[in-house]
Amino acid sequence: MKTVAFFNNKGGVGKTSLVYHLAWMYAEQGLRVLAVDLDPQANLTSMFLGEDRLEDLWPDGDHPETIYGAIFPILRGVGDINPPHVENLSDCLGLIPGDLGLSRFEDKLSDAWPRCHNRDEAAFRTMTAFHRLTYSGAERCNADIVLMDVGPNLGAINRAALIAANHVVVPLGADLFSLQGLKNLGPVMRDWQEIWTSLLSKAPNDMNVPKGQMEPIGYVVSQPGMRESRPVKAYQRWVDRIPVIYRQFVLNEDVEGAVPKPENDPHALALLKNYRSLMPMAMDVRKPMFALKSSDGAIGAHIEAVHKCREDFLLLATKIAEKVGVSLNKS
Repeated sequence: MKTVAFFNNKGGVGKTSLVYHLAWMYAEQGLRVLAVDLDPQANLTSMFLGEDRLEDLWPDGDHPETIYGAIFPILRGVGDINPPHVENLSDCLGLIPGDLGLSRFEDKLSDAWPRCHNRDEAAFRTMTAFHRLTYSGAERCNADIVLMDVGPNLGAINRAALIAANHVVVPLGADLFSLQGLKNLGPVMRDWQEIWTSLLSKAPNDMNVPKGQMEPIGYVVSQPGMRESRPVKAYQRWVDRIPVIYRQFVLNEDVEGAVPKPENDPHALALLKNYRSLMPMAMDVRKPMFALKSSDGAIGAHIEAVHKCREDFLLLATKIAEKVGVSLNKS
């Protein structure tokens, strides 16, 4: 089982939509998939589920079937994680639902991080909560791959989430803010990894503790506008700077000589077109854009866009699977 987090501290780069569509694509290709919503905004959960089900998951009082319900005993200081509820979305796709209440876990995680240096077992239970409940949920549904959606910040919740990830995909927009996000993200991830690695020897021997691998496997650029299959000129300069910034700040490499353009960069997993006309239809019928049919309103030029969307996401899913060592077409 491989765990892949989708992370950038810049919001609005299509991260949640990326996780949603890849989860469905992997399930369609025969993999057993677990999606985990670790963003306190819970946008991934609201993409997967309708309002009636969300109302059931988020009633007044306790939320036992969400990520918040799973970590609630730790939050209260009365025990360890609860077994996570996995929402069955299809035969091959499950979801650990998100919850706005997860934001209350931030302070608990911030307090636990330094206490791990003192071999504090309760602190390690807190810091490994996401890893252990994800592992439990993946075992329950026999997942081949876990896709984690995390929020756009460098806070304690995301630190705990990234520690639980084997691999990291960085979604980007073609703009100055995404480049700045890369410059912030790379050094912080390395610090988290270095510190967590130093703490592993202090963890309880009988606890399922993540290795904190968080290996960057590439970036995905969501292109804001297209003209003759290329980004508009106003954004081209930002796109062209991504390969150098990614190598310098995320991979911590010294860049000498020529660097490939994004379309030829081995670290570029995809340059995704903005399928703006398809998204409203997809959200109305609660299915991925590449699964839209004429009965959903995808007619005329939209049909061609649906086919192109499918090709793009299948190629992206294949590249990520190859990077993390997962075989497609298991069915």
